[in-house]
Amino acid sequence: QVQVVESGGGLVQAGGSLRLSCAASGRTFSMYYAMGWFRQAPGKERDVVAAVNWSGSPYYADSVKGRFTISRDNAKNMVYLQMNSLKPEDTAVYYCAAGPYSGSYYYTAAAYDYWGQGTQVTVSS
Repeated sequence: QVQVVESGGGLVQAGGSLRLSCAASGRTFSMYYAMGWFRQAPGKERDVVAAVNWSGSPYYADSVKGRFTISRDNAKNMVYLQMNSLKPEDTAVYYCAAGPYSGSYYYTAAAYDYWGQGTQVTVSS
């Protein structure tokens, strides 16, 4: 079993920045897990924001390219999402996910078995 816990959400004005953190733990978790950030706005589906595979290759949704950066610290079992130039449309609940997946489709929700409870990010205009 793997546990995933997010932190760092909050309220920020448009143009501001936030950094989300995700701590993964559990007997079976390893550096070979894919890690991802997804978000869900009210009335919308959960979509990928960014993901990183076991080798550190990042994936970004088009809507966040150039503004968000995903990174992982394998020594600490942590993954981060640095969000800059935030927009009101970034408002959503952000979920961290982990999965024992080493394929190419690590940007899809199907690659992830373990999900956090989510952290709210609200961007005011």
